[in-house]
Amino acid sequence: MPEETDATPFHDPAAHVALARTTGLALSPDGTRLVATVASLAPDRTAYRSALWEVDPAGGRPAHRLTRSAEGEAGAAPAPGGDLLFLSRRPLPPAPPDAEGRGDGDVAALWALPAGGGEARRLAERPGGFDAVVVARDAGTVVALAPALPGTSGDAEDRARRTAREEAAVTALLHEEGPVRSWDHDLGPAESRLLVVEPGEGDAPAVLRDLTPAPGRALDEQSPVLTPDGAHVVTGWSRAQGWRERVQDLVAVATADGAVRVLAAAEPDAVSWGAPAVSPDGRLVACLREGLSGYDRVPTLDLCVVDLEGGEPRVLTAGFDLRPGRPVFTGDGAALLFTADEQGHRPVFRLDLATGAVVRLTRWGAYDALCPSSDGRHVFALSSSYEHPAEPVRLDAAAPDQDPVPLRGPVPRPQVPGRLEEVRTRAEDGTPLRAWLVLPPGASPDAPAPLLLWIHGGPLGSWNDWSWRWNPHLMAARGWAVLLPDPALSTGYGDAFVQRGWGRWGAEPFTDLMAVTDAALERGDLDAGRTAAMGGSFGGYMANWVATRTDRFRAIVTHASLWALDQFVPTTDVPAYWAREWGAALEQPERYEAWSPHRYADRIRTPMLVVHGDRDYRVPIGEGLRLWSDLQRLGVPSRFLYYPDENHWVLGPGNARVWYETVFAFLDHHVLGREWRRPELL
Repeated sequence: MPEETDATPFHDPAAHVALARTTGLALSPDGTRLVATVASLAPDRTAYRSALWEVDPAGGRPAHRLTRSAEGEAGAAPAPGGDLLFLSRRPLPPAPPDAEGRGDGDVAALWALPAGGGEARRLAERPGGFDAVVVARDAGTVVALAPALPGTSGDAEDRARRTAREEAAVTALLHEEGPVRSWDHDLGPAESRLLVVEPGEGDAPAVLRDLTPAPGRALDEQSPVLTPDGAHVVTGWSRAQGWRERVQDLVAVATADGAVRVLAAAEPDAVSWGAPAVSPDGRLVACLREGLSGYDRVPTLDLCVVDLEGGEPRVLTAGFDLRPGRPVFTGDGAALLFTADEQGHRPVFRLDLATGAVVRLTRWGAYDALCPSSDGRHVFALSSSYEHPAEPVRLDAAAPDQDPVPLRGPVPRPQVPGRLEEVRTRAEDGTPLRAWLVLPPGASPDAPAPLLLWIHGGPLGSWNDWSWRWNPHLMAARGWAVLLPDPALSTGYGDAFVQRGWGRWGAEPFTDLMAVTDAALERGDLDAGRTAAMGGSFGGYMANWVATRTDRFRAIVTHASLWALDQFVPTTDVPAYWAREWGAALEQPERYEAWSPHRYADRIRTPMLVVHGDRDYRVPIGEGLRLWSDLQRLGVPSRFLYYPDENHWVLGPGNARVWYETVFAFLDHHVLGREWRRPELL
């Protein structure tokens, strides 16, 4: 362990959860105003509250805070002319006696911060609040995504219906198609609609004009964009396809009359569309085309462009063997910028629209929130790695394999106790494998560190960027080394690497994990006699599978984990997605019988800590309850950390703190031989 004078925020979970973190970035149309969203611990330390900060794009001036309400602000949307639109639950001004359809402090209203400074003014509020706001780059047209009860017309009717449900104590939801849940919340009864926000006369509130009065579930969880002239909203438009599944068309909705025109149609069991971006001249729409998975077919992603006026979409990345993220156009419209997982990083790539050439712009780290400058010269982004959390940077929009220019962000970079190295080896079939290794201070052949194998979720994912919830530096501060491998099914290594583990999660993904662990333990600074394994979601499935295959680890922690696959697939919030890979259990039982960990429960000898939240709809609580029951029945040393009000990730600051404290105590006891110490708050 480091000396006390070397203590960092990662030595104390309470200090770690108190660190502020940058979570978003937005750039004004003229490129002069760069706005970051920063989440900080609320004064009562029970939740996080977001505020907006301005960052100097040139990197000269220090960042300064723009908003300060106790309720927080989010959804920054810079407008032409310099005003900054945002959403907030801050208290509303007193309402006139004859006001109708008014919102309240429990939902987000739409606010604007003037370009020249001064107090924010309320633009609009409504009974259900707002979920997102977008602004046309040139015209300044404002469109909001907002919930409304089905069949209602206008805010007054929506409020009356909400009041009637509340007074009758009705919480029931009637579903006619799926899905019915998403991650940690129920879908319905409200439906998402697109509303044009038209300025009111004088100081009067804005007028909200409904473009989509009967969308059903079509606009759930969409990220719409506006054409520069404000004439169209381009968005994904989901529709039911088969058993509790939805696919997405790409549509343009006219802001004048709400007419919906399909730009790219989903194909049954084949193709879905989403993540649109519009070119600066308004002619082209870039998007992602998802090739839907099948029983023996991995899902694919390609970048495409389609003319806003119609025509067939054109695929741009047919020869690019990585999975591109959401595209954005460079300010001059000559290229598309996007990120993609690659070999433990998530670089920024540039795709030239004239030649189709793809250039990697960054050589290290992971990038998000790409914001191209209007002149086409620069890209602003959030950059992170396992060495530091997300921070704003500036990139040249064309230079290959560059290092970013750090900007003076709102949050200082915290000191981390660990150091980052890499482990490389080969799988049983010869496939190259790699992992990050976070080493604690002082690890050496004379003082080898215990090793904790962390298995990522997904399964289509990669250990490549900073995580506040699964942060290896808290373990490094306690003297542990943390191994972060990318086994089969991981992204960043091509579709063939994903295909190796498709429908056989307990095969190559497991042997890859063991091969990387073996390679790491060849180092003299790691202690092969003191090891543990840990994973969440798919990583929790793998932790459970590891427990049924080997007793090489002294302890296993399994978080939000899949245990009985025939139970999980039909009860998760997206059952059809998993049924594509696994089949229907009654019709194609082979994979369920071969790869479900619960079928091998009697092989488990390793002590296990089970962690699960009751509001986890992606991996429902029944998985954790059944696993815990089986472990208790079989007499396996085990504990169950249960969260009645947490979801898949455990987000509350206090709950996150005791998550780490419980994991520490469990590993200290079973791996390091220390006395069991129950966390004080439990």
